[in-house]
Amino acid sequence: MAYETVIVDQEDHLGTITLNRPEQLNTFNNLLAMELGQALKELDSEQDVRVVILKGAGKVFCAGIDVKNFFGKTAFEYRAWVELMESPLVAISRMSKPVIAQVHGVAAANGAGLVAAADLAVVADDARLGLTAINVGLNCIGPVVPVTRSVGRKRALELLFFGELIQAEDALAMGLVNRVVPAADLETETRNWAAKLAKKSPVALQLSKKAFYAAADLDYYKSFEYMNEAFGRLCTAEDAQEGIKAFLERRDPVWKER
Repeated sequence: MAYETVIVDQEDHLGTITLNRPEQLNTFNNLLAMELGQALKELDSEQDVRVVILKGAGKVFCAGIDVKNFFGKTAFEYRAWVELMESPLVAISRMSKPVIAQVHGVAAANGAGLVAAADLAVVADDARLGLTAINVGLNCIGPVVPVTRSVGRKRALELLFFGELIQAEDALAMGLVNRVVPAADLETETRNWAAKLAKKSPVALQLSKKAFYAAADLDYYKSFEYMNEAFGRLCTAEDAQEGIKAFLERRDPVWKER
């Protein structure tokens, strides 16, 4: 599919989506939100893709939502508008394949929410992240949902209320991202990490992601029940049989992907 606001590539079991509105700091507009959602769906359905990398073109990862067309909407229209902007954040949790955010420059407001919504995040050491919408009289009450799941209530409310951009190392310390790497090595480090993940059993990886999100809102005991049921299904997969045999035979597994 041809896109205007994102670039989609795939190579060596890795799919890459690049937010491509660099002159607008990769801010979300209606088209970007729709195309990003479609690109995520496209790569999730590609048999050869096992891991998806999400990054931004130009100086920053994503500076949030483009507010040039903010004015003149009803409350109902504003709700539909913001739901569209946030739809890719929700889409990531519904994908089978893991998504890694590759973050440079700035990830602000909906951009920070996108980082939090990604399953994993690698960040340049000079990058900054924050829920900045309160500084223009709004608030990131949608993006704070995945942020809260990553950092907890107190940290999330601090980010939400103050709207400050925090340094990469602070984001790492609070659990918002997984890794901080030198800016010059960001592309290489992210791809190497993604390639390592792509060597795992696709069946095990995808089932575990789906089960993780499905169990996240269940109570403690029901979470165990759900996960054990998922594990039982996984044990019947050909990849599980191959993985155990390869371990016992001291060789590399050859995944069947089913």
